[in-house]
Amino acid sequence: MADDIDKLRREIDGVDDELLKLLNRRAALAGRIGALKQGAPAYRPERETEILRRVAEMNPGPLAPERVSDVFREVISACRGLEQAIRVTYLGPEGTFSEQAVRQHFGRAVEALPVPSVDEAFRRCEAGAVQFTVVPVENSTEGVVGRTLDLLLSTPLRICAEIELRVQQNLLSRGTLKDIRRVYSHAQSLAQCNAWLAQQLPAAERVPVASNAEAAQRAAKEEGAAAIAGEAAAERYGLTLLARSIEDSPNNTTRFLVLGELDPGPTGRDRTSLVMSAENKPGAVHALLTPLAQHRVSMTRIESRPSRQGLRSGSSLWEYVFFIDLEGHQKDAPLAKALTELRAKAPFLKVLGSYPVALR
Repeated sequence: MADDIDKLRREIDGVDDELLKLLNRRAALAGRIGALKQGAPAYRPERETEILRRVAEMNPGPLAPERVSDVFREVISACRGLEQAIRVTYLGPEGTFSEQAVRQHFGRAVEALPVPSVDEAFRRCEAGAVQFTVVPVENSTEGVVGRTLDLLLSTPLRICAEIELRVQQNLLSRGTLKDIRRVYSHAQSLAQCNAWLAQQLPAAERVPVASNAEAAQRAAKEEGAAAIAGEAAAERYGLTLLARSIEDSPNNTTRFLVLGELDPGPTGRDRTSLVMSAENKPGAVHALLTPLAQHRVSMTRIESRPSRQGLRSGSSLWEYVFFIDLEGHQKDAPLAKALTELRAKAPFLKVLGSYPVALR
């Protein structure tokens, strides 16, 4: 048996040697492409998505497709880093699900910069301090992040990509479960764990804070306190993981947007997001949606929000805008025709971006 193991290990060593050669060959090819780009962005979400989709579909096993995608994402990230240093802001501090989303999408070869608010994440990117920002936009159980939608209405940034992150909420503390008198977390995370908290910690005070990482920071300093946060926060702030996966919904997922100045090309599996207003008269919204039906464009989400600003002179105090997600790219013929008709009908319309559908 020992001889068989040694033989297999030598084979693995040989495969590793080949992998090393191939990785550096890939990096050299990426470097040549970077030189030919003459300053064009190194990060192309449509190209990276196409690569990851292709390797996942070609994968014969035994590695699971998502594990293959993880490996290739880091390879892409390392090669991209040879072309250009990329900086990305996210809602901090370190240890938040937003940071996890950055790493899931961009890999490790980017500089991820935590900021104290979604507003600041937008501002840094708009000012050119970073190339991209990653912000949460909706949760599968708690709905949309209103502040993100409000800022999308006026920002010059465009949606370049989306990320879907399976959110696992954990109870973290320095003490034991029976010692806990106060639980810190983001308001959405507290809501996502409402049933578990009611059953396991009915007497504990629930305190909402700006982020789950801030909750972990507080729990690390305070006796009798706990935080609801991700596993990375436990490692970063020296807390014990008392209970794992305490979210009420087993498929709790948060969707994030990557914002920047890119306009990704079509991949065949894309999404287009827009925001528009409707005239204040009966049937106005129905009239706006009619071009989508006529050109067989599928709508995957519609969300109404107060405009919070006058979109046109004489607009009503109670004017609403509608955030809409559509299947397809704005360069696809059916969607392009529908958008042309919508622009003629809507008092206000802004295309927020066309981008690849998130990998699952």
